[in-house]
Amino acid sequence: MINRKPAAPTPPMGWNSWDCYGAAVDEAALLGNAAYIAAHLKDYGWEYVVCDIQWYEPTAIDTCYNNFAPLCMDAYARLIPAENRFPSAAGGKGFAVIAEKIHAMGLKFGIHIMRGIPRQAVHSGAVTKSGVPARQLALQYSLCPWNTDMYGVDHRQPGAQEYYDSLFELYAAWGVDFVKVDDICNTEYNRENPYAAEKEIEMIRKAIDGCGREMVLSLSPGPADIRHAWHLAAHADMWRLTGDFWDERQKLIDMFRRCELWYAHVGDGHWPDCDMLPLGRLCVSDRNTHGRQCRLTEDEQITMMNLWCIFRSPLILGAELRENDAFTLSLLINRDVLAVNQTSSKNRPVISTDKEAVWQCEMPDGAAVVALFNLTETKRTVSVTLRELGLDGKYTLFDLWKQKAIGEAETAISAELNPTASVMYRLIAR
Repeated sequence: MINRKPAAPTPPMGWNSWDCYGAAVDEAALLGNAAYIAAHLKDYGWEYVVCDIQWYEPTAIDTCYNNFAPLCMDAYARLIPAENRFPSAAGGKGFAVIAEKIHAMGLKFGIHIMRGIPRQAVHSGAVTKSGVPARQLALQYSLCPWNTDMYGVDHRQPGAQEYYDSLFELYAAWGVDFVKVDDICNTEYNRENPYAAEKEIEMIRKAIDGCGREMVLSLSPGPADIRHAWHLAAHADMWRLTGDFWDERQKLIDMFRRCELWYAHVGDGHWPDCDMLPLGRLCVSDRNTHGRQCRLTEDEQITMMNLWCIFRSPLILGAELRENDAFTLSLLINRDVLAVNQTSSKNRPVISTDKEAVWQCEMPDGAAVVALFNLTETKRTVSVTLRELGLDGKYTLFDLWKQKAIGEAETAISAELNPTASVMYRLIAR
């Protein structure tokens, strides 16, 4: 349980630039996707627009990082948007103009940051807003193994909390509503202690609480350590269960085990995060492919949506939304399926094997929703008895994707399912 008012009383729904633009997103792409959400998705609950990694790196052009590239930084060792990519940031405005435009669309704005203090600040002799030399705050051995931008911050040093306070003071002035902090949920540099950034999480939480603006705090990447579930729930609003999730069948199958591990920790304003939904047009900035469609089959994409929704994961899209086809859009505007994600309770796995899974939840009106999953690569029938669901009586099965009644259930529910396919039924008492 958390003692603070949750910034996200329901699982956050929105879009993040990583899956389609990597490190190379710019102002036009950010606002273009925001406009799509406002026009086509906002009425269904999608609201966050999140600018992912390295918005402060002027030479970023694709999904790859330019190691030790010069970064855009203000006088207080704080990274700021690269003006060649975000022209409205000129004159010290940062993300304020973009945030204002996104807010005017009725949406919320988020950014990605790496934990720590810029290496550039440390090596250039920069001083923080509170007058402390950046090098005094840096933990020189606390390094991200996949990105060269930052050193970890030593919480024991005077001025460490004040440095994080100054960051979130700046983000609040910009109008930021959501912050995704990376290299912090699982600090891969320390294999023996993947939760080595625990004190930085606490400093970030304190900085958010003191900045005067409500912000959702998302921690990446996973896998999160279940032994620290209490600490995650006390300080963050969402946290990653895996490393980066991409459109691969095996990653989808593996997610069922993660959800089974974490389902008891979902709710009350904290949301274990299955990661972004790699639907639609992806990897637009890839210098070799210049984009591709989601590699999951349509059945697998529905299975992904069903699992994310009945587990109540945050729903964060990764596509270049302006290139959505009709099928991709249909996955995002099914009110009944989204209601399972946003309003259900008592979500739990009922059956879990290598071949199948069955999940159950309860809607606000008391109706049961049941999802049946085929986890194999062959067609097979998946069944569950009403007794296993803790139910009795007679029910009509309403298919949430087909939007129609498809049969009756008196003792059991069964479905013949294609490879890696699934169904989600609302049970209507007769």
